[in-house]
Amino acid sequence: MTAPTSTSLVGTELPDLHPDEVTRATLALFAGASGDHNPIHIDTDAARAAGFDDVLAHGMLSMAFLGRLVTSWVPLGAVRSLKARFSAMTPVHARPHCTGRVTAVEQGADGELLARIALAVRLADGTLTVRGEAVVAADSLPTT
Repeated sequence: MTAPTSTSLVGTELPDLHPDEVTRATLALFAGASGDHNPIHIDTDAARAAGFDDVLAHGMLSMAFLGRLVTSWVPLGAVRSLKARFSAMTPVHARPHCTGRVTAVEQGADGELLARIALAVRLADGTLTVRGEAVVAADSLPTT
């Protein structure tokens, strides 16, 4: 791959990621993997007692989907940062849709050329659940 020499990559969209439906099994497995056993994620009665209709997905599960979106486009070693802001809850049985778009290509403090990628997770009804940003080494970007 050759390093981009301009901002010609600005506006480039990453291939969308459509993770599988968030099931109770998904939430149980993520709770075990992450160590986050908050009952609102795995216990319907606890979720209802907290005022929800049913269990909710972990926010970090959605962030993990964004990480997968980015690392399916560039190698893991090219990722310099990944951050997210959670804006709505993801209910069980939701089908998240993850998108990303290059918003800037700029030189980092150490001279490395970096690409900023705006990230989002939306539900089928259009609800924005997570907005994020990744910064990746621009020389790792696909050149197609």
